Amino acid sequence: MFKIKKVLNSSVVLAVDQNRQEMVLCGRGIGYGRKPGNMIEEKQADQVFMPVDNMKAKEFLQLLDSIPQEFIELTQQIVHYAEEKLKTKLNSGVYFTLMDHLNFAVERYKKNINITNRVYWEIKNYYTEEFEAGNYALQLINEKLGIQLPKEEAANIAFHLINALGEETESKNGMKYAKMIGSIVNLVRYTLNMKWDQENIHYSRFITHVKFFVERFYADKLLADQENELFEQIANLYPQAMDVAFKIKDYIKQVHGNVIPNDELTYLAVHIHRLISYQQLK
Repeated sequence: MFKIKKVLNSSVVLAVDQNRQEMVLCGRGIGYGRKPGNMIEEKQADQVFMPVDNMKAKEFLQLLDSIPQEFIELTQQIVHYAEEKLKTKLNSGVYFTLMDHLNFAVERYKKNINITNRVYWEIKNYYTEEFEAGNYALQLINEKLGIQLPKEEAANIAFHLINALGEETESKNGMKYAKMIGSIVNLVRYTLNMKWDQENIHYSRFITHVKFFVERFYADKLLADQENELFEQIANLYPQAMDVAFKIKDYIKQVHGNVIPNDELTYLAVHIHRLISYQQLK
């Protein structure tokens, strides 16, 4: 249980817990008709923020003072929808970053300043669930505010959702991830001179594998070389696919200076082989 100290607006209250620690609580209608001294249950809040002496919460409180109410409510709706769609809790920081972003996006729109998203295509194709949530958000904003933000905005919002996945401490760099995924996929596509059938299950699995590979790469958790026999088997069975996997290895060595272990090459080659086989069956 929390005791309300101050109602900041209908969606945000400042409260204290049993240990008299100040907290920021967010929730749709959480502050409506409430007064200081009222008790509130934790389950009534969509998001319990960190104690107020936490820097993020301080910035958030300052931001609330300067942001119109509709952006607070829109952010809460978007986060709620995204958490349902992605079946996961997002970092509380997303309230701060997304609210700020939406406010600026609408300001830019009103001043006729259009900023393109350099990884729109990659986010749309490789982070489809997050992109769909971004699309929902875009339609919601346009409808509620009676404006017409550009379609790229869906990717910008998705970008904030991608960054809010995972642990508080390891905020993902969506731009970095999307660029690397795009580079690997394009390298495979051009090397094999293939047209992608994006509805195909092997394509989807390949994209999923590359996404996890990139996550492991940036988390410094690449598979250790333990399956040398399997690596040699796959290299003999699928020489064309392994050749493409080696091109990925060379690209990463050249751009990032890291050497990809053979175990990673083995699994990349297996997925690439499936793409080649599917293409030959058509």
